[in-house]
Amino acid sequence: MSDDLIKSSARDIRAQLKNKAVSSAELLDVLETRIAKIDPIVNALPTLCFDRARQAIATGNHQDTALLGMPIAIKDLLPVAGVRTTWGSMLHEHHIPEKSDLLVERLESSGAVVYAKSNTPEFGAGANTFNDVFGVTRNPWNTALSCAGSSGGSAVALATGMAWIASGSDLGGSLRNPASFCGIVGFRPSIGRIPTNPGDMAFYRLSVEGPMARTVGDVAMLLDVMAGRDPRDPLSVTRPEQSFEAMAEARTAPKRVAFSPDLGVTPVDPEIASICRRAAQRFEDMGATVEENHPDFSGLQHVFQTFRALGMAVRHGNQLDQLRSVLKPEIVWNVEKGLSLTAEEIARAMTTRAAIYARAQTFFQNYDLLISPATIVPPYPVEQRFVERLGEHEFSNYIEWCSIAYAITVIGAPAVSVPCGFTSTGLPVGLQIAAAPLNEGPLLSAALLFEESADLTSGLPIDPVVTH
Repeated sequence: MSDDLIKSSARDIRAQLKNKAVSSAELLDVLETRIAKIDPIVNALPTLCFDRARQAIATGNHQDTALLGMPIAIKDLLPVAGVRTTWGSMLHEHHIPEKSDLLVERLESSGAVVYAKSNTPEFGAGANTFNDVFGVTRNPWNTALSCAGSSGGSAVALATGMAWIASGSDLGGSLRNPASFCGIVGFRPSIGRIPTNPGDMAFYRLSVEGPMARTVGDVAMLLDVMAGRDPRDPLSVTRPEQSFEAMAEARTAPKRVAFSPDLGVTPVDPEIASICRRAAQRFEDMGATVEENHPDFSGLQHVFQTFRALGMAVRHGNQLDQLRSVLKPEIVWNVEKGLSLTAEEIARAMTTRAAIYARAQTFFQNYDLLISPATIVPPYPVEQRFVERLGEHEFSNYIEWCSIAYAITVIGAPAVSVPCGFTSTGLPVGLQIAAAPLNEGPLLSAALLFEESADLTSGLPIDPVVTH
């Protein structure tokens, strides 16, 4: 029974909870056993809170909730009351918050039971999951390789059967990169779709929270309980009348699809581009027209790098002198860049972003979907902090290799990474499918059709392939 449960989809688990074929307590027992076996190999869930989870089950009535007491792993960037929350930084090594993030509150009120915190790079900065508090999280397909980041712990937990659902967040690809590297599904919603603690930049942000799971249907199910208006988050929007799960299940094929191997912004590993191009052609079998095209993202690097740096300066700038010796060098560089920005640079980033958005909106009037690789390289050695070069191109900083993901970030659009194939060495590759802002329903519907066509999620979860 334990193996059957581990291999079940989250929606199957929900059904078993509903008909009382299994209890939340039994699910926690199964997870605890699985984590004890697997996590010492991959280090995805460094903080466990099973006592808190069992108390929540004993004292709460989950039968009338959406998730019915389903266990969930929470990325270590979201505070969970009474549970060690570090943001992957030695600055908060022993921090135990008294209050949960509003998204955690929302999940728990919908019947989710938090049992673990998933590993993340320091403050979620960088697309390789390592930090000085907990160490490195390894890719289960080959433990010598990176699982990407910053939602790497969640992705690895899902891929290895240590979670059925998990939270992630995404600024420059932090949901989509690890989903691609680990062969699971990561969904970045539109800005405002999922409410969260707005922080110091309440009215301006690039980062969003999002659902992660092994299948598109499971992601849609989790999005339904995450999404909605919360007055504490000024950018949050109301949930549509129809559920995202129902919209995904409608299986409505797109009519016109654009594919681009690079979105015009980055070099791409030729094998990755080829796998994704073949995958995009599956939409032709659904009756869609597939053309090679993409919006004009001219000015993307200045826009993203400027606003990312500005956000870093807002968060850490007033303490940089005291924190310089603690923060990792990539964050120090990024904060210094933010503090040195001129008004002219910020103004140009604002106007350029507006222009990119306008061009993208025109583009989406002609295309239902924009498809590309989710990442530009296969998983790389875990000791490598980031991708420094590809072919003849040397990236200018630690995050530029994620351009294909943050092009979508800048226009505020929803995007999903869905498994679409494997490299010649057997490593998973994710296909990024994006739609116009606030078009999550049609996007999930198309992604579900693609997932069923590709049939690449049935092999999950896996036991780690130990090579280091």
